[in-house]
Amino acid sequence: MGRILVSACLAGVNCKYSGGHNLVPAIAELVAKGKAVPVCPETLGGLKIPRPPAEIQGGDGRDVLAGRARVVDKEGKDVTAAFLRGAAATLAKAREIEAELVVLKEKSPSCGSKFIYDGTFTGTKRPGFGVTTALLREHGFRVISEEEFASKV
Repeated sequence: MGRILVSACLAGVNCKYSGGHNLVPAIAELVAKGKAVPVCPETLGGLKIPRPPAEIQGGDGRDVLAGRARVVDKEGKDVTAAFLRGAAATLAKAREIEAELVVLKEKSPSCGSKFIYDGTFTGTKRPGFGVTTALLREHGFRVISEEEFASKV
């Protein structure tokens, strides 16, 4: 397996909106061995830790890239620009390391690869991609969730 780009929260980095992480030991081990590179699109986009949770309203990541949807935090602030900056920075990193696989956090408005929250802040999921996943896939990168990754190791 070649170089892997992973959500930093999955490697145990305290970068998720709440200030915590979503540690997956097998992913942290790959990072420790230098086989995977951690990245957090939201902090790369300039968002602080902790921060209010954010969700996509009006579509999914593809719609955000096309300007048809936006990312809004729970306080009502439009954070779309930060999500777009983070997605672009993550794409640059994926290209830099020539990532053969990208493993990102499911349900995240940046990183979801099958499901995202529906924009109502009620915990309701819907099919769709996060902003970073949409951009990476648009540029030919293979993006899977930590759940798919766990079933492969």
